[in-house]
Amino acid sequence: MLVIPAIDLKDGRCVRLRQGDMAAETVYSEDIVAVARNWQRCGAGLIHVVDLNGAVGGEPKNLPQIDAVRKAVTVDVQVGGGIRTIETVRRYLKAGVSRVVLGTAALTDRAFLEQACTEFPRQVVLGLDARDGKVAVKGWTAVSETKAIDLLREVRGLEIGAVIYTDIARDGMLNGPNLTALKEVVASSAFPVIASGGISRVEDLLAVRSLGPQITGAIVGKALYDGKLDYQSAVVALGKE
Repeated sequence: MLVIPAIDLKDGRCVRLRQGDMAAETVYSEDIVAVARNWQRCGAGLIHVVDLNGAVGGEPKNLPQIDAVRKAVTVDVQVGGGIRTIETVRRYLKAGVSRVVLGTAALTDRAFLEQACTEFPRQVVLGLDARDGKVAVKGWTAVSETKAIDLLREVRGLEIGAVIYTDIARDGMLNGPNLTALKEVVASSAFPVIASGGISRVEDLLAVRSLGPQITGAIVGKALYDGKLDYQSAVVALGKE
């Protein structure tokens, strides 16, 4: 199971939010390239980049920073936030991003999701962000009536590379992942699952991994930046188990 460091971009800076609240941010760095290079140096094989402004605004807002990250590291980079058109998907993948994460568009524009999966099989990741089990959209500023597990079942025939499941109530709170919801997602998903939200200790990573081989990764953000979890120690601990 990969430990995947997150770089959340807001106004060109590396930040973390509490429960997706754009007003509740902590700025960790103005040098995005240095942050990305640090995670590569620590041994990360995949870096998860989110354009927070894009997620809320509906189109990419931190393109220069994302391009700079892509050029600065040799490891895989997956990008999400504000990807609502096939042109944006093409632009990112042509620039060398390994995978794009579609969240809002997966719910609101199924034809686009299908086109992206057909044109770029397994390079599209479904970003499944949920509050109380229901899918959130538009940078988590709105919650739909669609249950996360229902959406998963609807798209099971598509060439999706993986599903990132984020429990919004846990995100940035450092109080552990929602294992019950994750277990339900694993049972409903035809794709590999990446856990996100609330992971702050090695024990959390081990608990997530215990849900089975379908869990292929865990995204960690705030715990790494706050020093509550050491990346290399976490990888070593997972290797020993």
